[in-house]
Amino acid sequence: MAARLGWEAISTDSLARHPGRPWPTPTWVVPDHVGEHYRTLTPDALIDSVLAHYGRMWPMVRGMIETRAGDPHAGSLVLEGSALWPELVAELDLPAVRAVWLTADDALFTARIRRESRFDDADAARRQLIESFAARTRLYDAMMLAHVRRLGLPCVEVSAAMSEDDVTGAVLSALGAR
Repeated sequence: MAARLGWEAISTDSLARHPGRPWPTPTWVVPDHVGEHYRTLTPDALIDSVLAHYGRMWPMVRGMIETRAGDPHAGSLVLEGSALWPELVAELDLPAVRAVWLTADDALFTARIRRESRFDDADAARRQLIESFAARTRLYDAMMLAHVRRLGLPCVEVSAAMSEDDVTGAVLSALGAR
């Protein structure tokens, strides 16, 4: 969406990670503490932990949003990430700031996580970590969606059949922009 609009894009994941995905990538090796985190905590404890992390991040994120919104010379920004909790964003009450939340059904989340993590190639121990991450993701999404609905905030349900252009169009439509 940012590229389509010619705006800058920042992910809250780039600001601070908690604790990260429990599978390796070409540029990241899973630290022992990340494996321990997903191996030992229940989905509810994982949610409590990540929400506490997002709460600690919020002053920095809020400051970034307020600074950008208050600077008439700053370029427009698409800020994305699960650290943007609905109540916190709704409290900003800044005319220059608009928000929409994305969701998907559990099957899409699970398929995406399994694909990105190369779940089918993982051993049993790594699969358990990936399943814990997926359970936390599904629980987080359900909680976030409940808050979005309670607050009457715009939301787009993404499906596997949607292209990036489809998602961008749906988001812009939800925001009342084109």
